Amino acid sequence: MNEKIIVLDFGSQTSQLISRRIRELNTYSEIAPYNKFPENDPAIKGVVLSGSPDSANDLQSFQTALFEIRKKYPVLDTGYGDPLFQEHLIDFLTMCGCKKNWTTNSFIESTVDELKTMLGDDKVILALSGGVDSTVTGILLHKVIGKNLNCIFVDHGLLRKNEFESVLKAYEDMGLNVTGINAREQFYSALSGIADPEQKRKIIGKKFIDIFEAEAGKLNDIKWLGQGTIYPDIIESLTAAGTVIKSHHNVGGLPEKMKMKLVEPLRLLFKDEVRRIGQELGLSRNFIARHPFPGPGLGIRILGDITPEKVRVLQEADDIYISLLREWELYDKVWQAAAILLPIRSVGVSGDERTYENTIVLRAVTSIDAMTAEWANLPYEFLSKVSNEIINKVNGVNRVVYDISSKPPATIEWE
Repeated sequence: MNEKIIVLDFGSQTSQLISRRIRELNTYSEIAPYNKFPENDPAIKGVVLSGSPDSANDLQSFQTALFEIRKKYPVLDTGYGDPLFQEHLIDFLTMCGCKKNWTTNSFIESTVDELKTMLGDDKVILALSGGVDSTVTGILLHKVIGKNLNCIFVDHGLLRKNEFESVLKAYEDMGLNVTGINAREQFYSALSGIADPEQKRKIIGKKFIDIFEAEAGKLNDIKWLGQGTIYPDIIESLTAAGTVIKSHHNVGGLPEKMKMKLVEPLRLLFKDEVRRIGQELGLSRNFIARHPFPGPGLGIRILGDITPEKVRVLQEADDIYISLLREWELYDKVWQAAAILLPIRSVGVSGDERTYENTIVLRAVTSIDAMTAEWANLPYEFLSKVSNEIINKVNGVNRVVYDISSKPPATIEWE
């Protein structure tokens, strides 16, 4: 991966899609903010300017040294939503002479070499969230440092129903040295009365680090914290225009100073690229095909403040929804599915009694990399079944609705 195309981001919503399209054409690409062009990088073979209506109309706000860039590199200037972009891009890559075979194997080899150089004989403590990203990170680090890998998996009480035990068992079966910590009361206490989603993420991120650093102190010579951070986490936490779409708990939620150094071997990859690496590493399909699940867990699927009772309601509703998706063979047909608990109560009827209970939103989307998404057109019969099961079996819910918003303008998660 010694050649790359830089996508210079002027605040466009399509910068991520441009970068992905370049990678799909077997050329490595990275996104850089308009005012932070990576100078003196010999690997750069060309630059794509990714603009937006804002950047086109407000040149003073997006100033960069384009003249100097154009003197050094071939430049493709694509407007927002340019319908001819795909054709231009193929011609542009051909002109740059850098259309090469960038494969998952080459990424694994270069990443392992880089990790070996970075880590040496240092020991790593790995933050495991149970998703495919942290699993692939764990296997990569295990491949590099073997028995020196100590994994800590924290149950903060905001996981899916029964997931703590099942994930622990799965990691142990892969030969990783995993320690499970039940820290839910610590998280509940820290999150008490917190309704703002950004505060939730920051509190959860800080609490994770506090717990990991405390556990690292019990082990010998732990110097690194490994995370499954991926590219969309970085991109959405701070756009080129300085806008935060949502701070991810392992990006915007980390404290400025930590005792351990951070290692994130997947931070420049999209989700589908991580899955391809997982396949190369021989991970089971159960891990690779698992829907994305947020690091802060159900905490960002409970709008408003978090209580153990609200978590119980959402865990039970989520379990019914995901189980029925599998039973109806719909799980692999959607990118991500989630149940969300709203801070809304409404009137209902149960038997001959009036009820005034919670509302659950069902969300399911189709996507490639989560940068854009369409709502999934699930069968009415299935949605009816899920609604009836949740209302009949989950104490405290009397209404279920389905979210038919796409991204953009909505996001996949509600917080």
